[in-house]
Amino acid sequence: MSGKTVYTEKQYLGREFIPLSIRLVLAIFCFAAYALTDVDDKNGDLLAVVGFAILIISIIMGFLLHFRTRVENKSILLNGLWTTRLVKIDLNSIVKAEIAPYSRYLFNNPVYNLHTKGTIRFFAAGKDAIHLTDRDGLVYIIGSQHPHELLRAIKAEMDGKL
Repeated sequence: MSGKTVYTEKQYLGREFIPLSIRLVLAIFCFAAYALTDVDDKNGDLLAVVGFAILIISIIMGFLLHFRTRVENKSILLNGLWTTRLVKIDLNSIVKAEIAPYSRYLFNNPVYNLHTKGTIRFFAAGKDAIHLTDRDGLVYIIGSQHPHELLRAIKAEMDGKL
């Protein structure tokens, strides 16, 4: 077994396009409402504060790591945000690996180690995901912004080539 990392991807909470757009539209709405309020209105100042708070939170979320995906030593290591546990998926137990859309919905919430209906989901951003099926029929869905590179690294580790 090689000790080197074959693939690494970091996914951040605040960098997905649609939630970022929603936050920016809310901030613009706050600034527009502030501009339309009377000068003497003290409550109008609150709109400017909320608008700036939304912008600052969006900037901070852009640097907040949701999880890191690594492929090494015939396994996939998923390390999440702060207090989450390290998840290790052994590639020796995987029988099928393929690329498929993560979800049919336009808006998807970031998730880490979400167990529902025989699947375990890991997602922060991207349209496509890697679907891994193990011997027991459990499906791991790992969202990725570079799914083809991740699938290539997984198949190379499964075959022992690299």
